[in-house]
Amino acid sequence: MTMDFNQHVIEQFRAGQGRVGPPFEDARLLLLTTTGARTGTRHTTPLGYLLDEDPGRLYVIASAGGSPRHPAWFHNLRKNPRVTVETGAFTYEADAHILEGAERDRIFARATGTDPGWARYETASGRTLPVVVLDPAGPPAPAAARPGDGLKLIHDAFRKELAIVRKEVAESGGGLGAQLRINCLAVCQGLSHHHTMEDAHMFPHLDEQYPEIADVMARLRREHEEIARLLEELQRLVAGEHTDRAAVSAEVDRLTAQVEAHLDYEEENLIPILNANAP
Repeated sequence: MTMDFNQHVIEQFRAGQGRVGPPFEDARLLLLTTTGARTGTRHTTPLGYLLDEDPGRLYVIASAGGSPRHPAWFHNLRKNPRVTVETGAFTYEADAHILEGAERDRIFARATGTDPGWARYETASGRTLPVVVLDPAGPPAPAAARPGDGLKLIHDAFRKELAIVRKEVAESGGGLGAQLRINCLAVCQGLSHHHTMEDAHMFPHLDEQYPEIADVMARLRREHEEIARLLEELQRLVAGEHTDRAAVSAEVDRLTAQVEAHLDYEEENLIPILNANAP
């Protein structure tokens, strides 16, 4: 990608808090900021990424669009492995580690199993494309100042991820590859963690401060239980040795419909309250 095009994507990403237009509107995209190996200057690059079984851990591939040379960001992190990651909902520091040998090959095979474009880039480049793991080095900082706005960003991230997984499953052919299984499990783990944190922290606070919305809170808790059952069923299907793609697709559709309705209701009722007393 050219510098001008990169900058356009970066500006879109930040203005839209993770949302961008064509050709990346349906892609998993992050902004990676590295420190220049020679200059010490900070440089930001938009990159596609892969999810991992380990929550929070992400992988990026130094494809450079099939160029015969490694991209500048890769040279930067080889010398300065502490990087900044922006996901739209959060910004956090991470430590970059370059994978070697069998571990690199395993992750790259996962990538090509989901998107053959990675293999085409490697062939065109004439080099072995490096795979880099990004491990969070600290707690993420929300990209929104007000708590209600932060909740909306998190919800939108789940909406986008569900839409991507739904599309991936529908287009997966006869079965589910390793990376697609991980994508399904990752969205399940993320939703489960988000609801657990709400149940343990945000909801009790709202119960105490706003007893007049007791009916709303009761409904949200019931919906958390319903969604938990759907998440368990999807994880069971995905973990099966002989996965029925049609059954997974139907379950993802059912989960998506339930989650979207739940998020809409929660936003309608809680965002005004959460933002009311924010500075």
